[in-house]
Amino acid sequence: MDKEDTIDEETYDEGVEEDQDDDDHVYLNEETESVYGQVMVGHAPEKRIVPPLNFCPVERYLYRSGQPSPVNFPFLLNLNLRTIIWLANEEPQDSLLEFCDHHDIQLQFAAINPDGGEDDNPWDGLTEHSIINALQTIVDQEKYPLLVCCGMGRHRTGTVIGCLRRIMGWNLASVSEEYRRFTGSRGGRILVELLIEALDTKLVKIDRNRAPPWLLTALEQPE
Repeated sequence: MDKEDTIDEETYDEGVEEDQDDDDHVYLNEETESVYGQVMVGHAPEKRIVPPLNFCPVERYLYRSGQPSPVNFPFLLNLNLRTIIWLANEEPQDSLLEFCDHHDIQLQFAAINPDGGEDDNPWDGLTEHSIINALQTIVDQEKYPLLVCCGMGRHRTGTVIGCLRRIMGWNLASVSEEYRRFTGSRGGRILVELLIEALDTKLVKIDRNRAPPWLLTALEQPE
């Protein structure tokens, strides 16, 4: 055998050790059966950050969404929430209650039909009183950062945000367009838009010393 064809044993052993070290950092692909047929990556996949259904910023440090689930909690932690306004008639999932309790987040129930029974339609409880109750929290900067949510983040949440937009001086066409943006293929509910239009916004008491800056800016705009 020629000298060129010989393999230095020491070099071979070092190569084997390096291959073994590399194998320690291989993450297997479930769709393959052998190590050499797999996709190899140098690090473990990062945890996914998933926002809640219909999540969207409304104004600075004010957000809206559907009911958050455990997969959304890492995302919510990044918001540093101080308050969550829950607009549905039924109680939220236990996981959300535990999340708020563990992270010292105030969970406010907006008193939507609090005396209703199991056969009552939760939608029937959306009253002027409950909307104003939610709005009084929203106009208080001490409650921020703040998330407004209901089951799907559509109609109940859309009603409260629509009423907030009226306080800010938005015209009804713009309020309706924003509301319908979150309602999906079924479209909006005429009762929601009528309720938004009929709300007496003067019933919401705004303390200018505690109001968010973006609200003060909106109130200073000429009508």
